[in-house]
Amino acid sequence: MKRVSTLVLLFPALLILSTLQAQESPYVHAQQREIKALSPEEVAGYLAGEGMGFALAAELSSYPGPKHTLELAEPIGLTPRQRTETQRVFEVMRQAAIRLGGEIVARERQLDSLFAHGSITQDQLRGLVNDLARLRGELRYAHLRAHLEMKQILTPEQVRRYVGLRGYHKGEHH
Repeated sequence: MKRVSTLVLLFPALLILSTLQAQESPYVHAQQREIKALSPEEVAGYLAGEGMGFALAAELSSYPGPKHTLELAEPIGLTPRQRTETQRVFEVMRQAAIRLGGEIVARERQLDSLFAHGSITQDQLRGLVNDLARLRGELRYAHLRAHLEMKQILTPEQVRRYVGLRGYHKGEHH
């Protein structure tokens, strides 16, 4: 009888252990990626100079972005001068973002390749990780700086319209 009760107690534990061992890693899908650490969408975003959330601190605090300002030029009431300035800010940001995004993708590809070939050294790892951190910081700065510049180009009323049209703060500027 003691043997049966021991088995009854051990069975659930063994069942749980076998279930845990059978679970796949959430990263299984990433094995086939060209660059393991970046999804194809992220690679495309970096190479195209997209925002990718780098300026959310500004965007969600009523600092308009140049891309969306241009998209909303009519309802915001941009003047010809403001449109020209906004286009300039957008182009400077976009060019920096494309350049930096390309460098990030290249460094991630290099890091991935070195690991895949089993040839990475501590010094290479340190250098690439530091480069990636610096490049991502510069990319975020480029996006945030553009939002900061837009606050100087637009009037407070235009910022309020932008915020409302984007659906933030129910149209109120904070």
